[in-house]
Amino acid sequence: MITNEALFVLRNNLTFTKRVNRQFDKSYGVDGAKIGTVLNIRKPPRFIVTDGPGLQIQDITETSVPLALTSQEHVAFTFTTADRLLSIDDFSDRLLQPAIAAIANRIDYDGLQQYKNVSNTVGTVGTTPNAALLYLTASAVLSNAGTPMDGRRSLVINPIFEATIVDALKGLFQSSSAIKEQYEKGQMGFALGLEWYMDQNIGVQTIGLLGGTPVVNGANQTGSSLITNGWTASTQVLNQGDVIQLGTGSTGVYAVNPQSRQSTGRLQDFVVTANVTSDGSGNATIPLGTPITPGGQFQTVTTSPATSTAIYVYNTAAASQSTISGLNSPVGLAFHRDAFTLATAELPLPISGVVSAFRASDPDLGISLRVIQAYDINTDKMPLRIDVLYGWATLRPEMACRVQG
Repeated sequence: MITNEALFVLRNNLTFTKRVNRQFDKSYGVDGAKIGTVLNIRKPPRFIVTDGPGLQIQDITETSVPLALTSQEHVAFTFTTADRLLSIDDFSDRLLQPAIAAIANRIDYDGLQQYKNVSNTVGTVGTTPNAALLYLTASAVLSNAGTPMDGRRSLVINPIFEATIVDALKGLFQSSSAIKEQYEKGQMGFALGLEWYMDQNIGVQTIGLLGGTPVVNGANQTGSSLITNGWTASTQVLNQGDVIQLGTGSTGVYAVNPQSRQSTGRLQDFVVTANVTSDGSGNATIPLGTPITPGGQFQTVTTSPATSTAIYVYNTAAASQSTISGLNSPVGLAFHRDAFTLATAELPLPISGVVSAFRASDPDLGISLRVIQAYDINTDKMPLRIDVLYGWATLRPEMACRVQG
């Protein structure tokens, strides 16, 4: 005999998923207008203002981001009919809710892995952020990228980040009621232009092995890849999700504001979109999340890098990169709601061959899950599975900023 009362289900906060764009759920699985598993989300064009009365026609260039529902996750278990009769009271509380909590956690975890698509980065690898200036800088990076100040900016950090910054900033520039809430709950709330949340699922980036004295190999390179040399030979020098900068001072490649095309005064961060292994001579081609575009409607940088421009990984000079090589670095995210999106679709309920089929909803995320219970006559068991179909996409990576620790 077991107790009649089940203990609380272990849950992470799942706050990231609740703060992103969810408008595309209704695009999938519409009777008579089914689009398959991929929705291409159109992004608005960007234009350049021209001087004088003479007409200067520009091309209308629209881009799109694919949102693919390719993740079908499930939890499955089985029990006998005798179990169902004698042992499993409160079926939903004892079995369904823990299973649903596990699926919801997986969705949130997958969402926070979108940090690997984000280039903008503040913070120091290996150091827990503990200063207001760092978070203010993250907010400034969003502003320099044209991110709206519309109350939809959030910050998601892990428990250690949160504890450190609450302790460092307690009592500063807050109303008495806000200070009281910080003290009683150990949470920041709204501060420094961001709505603060704690989520135990934030990503952890394992830094590449690095090595050598990497530089740009060839002038006037543009686009989404960069030819380099000077790395340690035959080594996986960079991991997907690592961030590099190019040059410094007058030789640096700086970010620009998307409307004015003026330099922000901050080196452009480039996220590495796939693992990079050097060849036997230390050469490597790096795939970049932000293309090197020094002009035109979609300008991203002030200039293309000159040959032999130094490459800095996480703003760390080659001579010091051994101090961060291979480290595990937690990644908080400051972001606008429209930087990321999650879409789900309701899987069809079978009409035969099962004991029961119904839908259950996760109370935290508001996501509908399919529950199917069957019967195996050979074993007198009742297998049950819970499924969800979903997809994540990074819509506007420039409207997010990583906070490294």
